[in-house]
Amino acid sequence: MTDSLLWLLSIALILVGLAGIVLPALPGTILVLAGIVLGAWIDDFTRVGWFAVAAVTVLAVIAWAMDYVAAMLGAKRAGASRQAIIGAAIGTVAGIFMGIVGVLFMPLVGAAAGEYLARRDQNKAVRVGIATWLGLMAGMLAKFVLAFMMIGIFGVALLV
Repeated sequence: MTDSLLWLLSIALILVGLAGIVLPALPGTILVLAGIVLGAWIDDFTRVGWFAVAAVTVLAVIAWAMDYVAAMLGAKRAGASRQAIIGAAIGTVAGIFMGIVGVLFMPLVGAAAGEYLARRDQNKAVRVGIATWLGLMAGMLAKFVLAFMMIGIFGVALLV
């Protein structure tokens, strides 16, 4: 495989990874990391060295962990039940099939439905749904920031 095709694959992995930050079916930051490691490997880690790859890997691990922590913190802060957390997960998966609006809002619907089924309290269900959704959105924003930091480290290492 030629270097040009490998570079195209590297760029494609990074771009699909950025889409994966929003689409839960794709492991976003892992794909960004894979594209960056492939880019570093293409020239035997001469321009993008091991230090840059290690820094990018640490950011990817932080982003991966943040995905889970942010949603859980939002849900726990509102006193979510186990059913609300399961509902948010189901809503997230269902949202994949509904386009961007589904991806963004089905976790809220799932968490609220799960909480309502657990406690039969409509007000609490709405609060839990919103808190879980805010946690997911905060996690998504943080993952975008970390992914662009990863790309920035890669770009600087590549060009300097």
